[in-house]
Amino acid sequence: MALSDITTRAELESALRRFYGAAFADPLIGPIFTEIARLDLEAHLPRITDFWESALLRTAAYRGNALAPHAALHAISPLTAEHFGRWVQLWRATLDGRHAGPVTERAKAQAQRIAVAMLRRLGEGDTGGGSGGFVPLAAVRLASGA
Repeated sequence: MALSDITTRAELESALRRFYGAAFADPLIGPIFTEIARLDLEAHLPRITDFWESALLRTAAYRGNALAPHAALHAISPLTAEHFGRWVQLWRATLDGRHAGPVTERAKAQAQRIAVAMLRRLGEGDTGGGSGGFVPLAAVRLASGA
């Protein structure tokens, strides 16, 4: 089966549903979504789809501050490099399973940039990979099942 690039909002929403299915089930980050944030996926999905549509398909769908809810969550239960690394791994695996092309590659790169920026803004670790012990997310790879 040939993999197609992400070109529509519907494809983004489908990818996000698959991603959140994996994230909610993940032993490391699942409890953050289900027990701490108590994320209502059906309520969250339109907003997060707006975010990714704006970033990847160059629309102006998203109006908001993506850091604010993460900062509030971080104040309750610290979000770490390990959490963001897993988030990137799951996002990449979700996309790699069904999509290929320039927008898909941009989605993976954007997730990595978001993770590093969030860590920096939340004050968690050395995002440069120096003596702070944080491994740069560029080094994080999830085996593709091969």
